[in-house]
Amino acid sequence: MFYDTTLFNWVILPLLIFCARVVDVSLGTMRIISLSRDLRKIAPLLGFLEILIWLIAIRQIFNNLNNPACYIAYAGGFATGIYTGMGIERRLAIGLRVVRIITRFDSSILIATLREKGFGVTTIDAEGSTGAVKIIFTMVKRRDVHDVTALINEHNPNAFFTVEDIRSAKEGTFPVNGNNRSDFWSLFMNYEKKAK
Repeated sequence: MFYDTTLFNWVILPLLIFCARVVDVSLGTMRIISLSRDLRKIAPLLGFLEILIWLIAIRQIFNNLNNPACYIAYAGGFATGIYTGMGIERRLAIGLRVVRIITRFDSSILIATLREKGFGVTTIDAEGSTGAVKIIFTMVKRRDVHDVTALINEHNPNAFFTVEDIRSAKEGTFPVNGNNRSDFWSLFMNYEKKAK
């Protein structure tokens, strides 16, 4: 039988275990992200698929305890799954971030440019340790953070700024980009809003 051949036991089976681990660890990463974004309907589904695939993979490990290639494939799949999950998360760029800009210099061009690009901007006059400063807040989609930081570096290169995750927000002004991709997660975000 094919399942008893050396090719299956030392090449195909370890490869299947490796692939199963890549998928289940990637699903685990997406499940954790779903939990942190409060996607309550999606996280259990991802968890179900994750553990189902894991059980299939671990069963094969226990059925082949004398095969070190399966152990290596299992561990390699785990490591690759972490890397793959991080890549998927980075590519999807899920969520919102707040960019806080503090500057002592004239920021009128930066503020005007941010507003012209469609970003919501809130400004506050404040006092820093070296004198008067302007604090600028803008809430952006995560995939737009690079564009905003590029604008800061272009128009106010000496400004101090921080970028922080936002767990949830209500309302907001966001640009309508030409590259307005309808990413995979926006479907789930809309589904979650309707479900609440």
